[in-house]
Amino acid sequence: MRENNNVEFRIINDSGMPPLVIAQNENDEPKVVLNTYHRIWISLNRRLIAGIIENLQEKMDTILTSYLMEQRQFEKEDLDDNGE
Repeated sequence: MRENNNVEFRIINDSGMPPLVIAQNENDEPKVVLNTYHRIWISLNRRLIAGIIENLQEKMDTILTSYLMEQRQFEKEDLDDNGE
């Protein structure tokens, strides 16, 4: 379990990069890169971008629940195979 909730934010200006990137940094912590090259697009879509978070949480919950259900099924199969 993580002890801290550090999120690294970087601001760049690069025509070859997308407007917004969520990745992991060298310490395996979340990193958000905001590209000011696309500042007009980001500005026009600022509320939509902010609203993505709620949908992202729902999608992540769906993915994690599915993964945990799959892992639980594997665990039950292992228990059945071992006669427990």
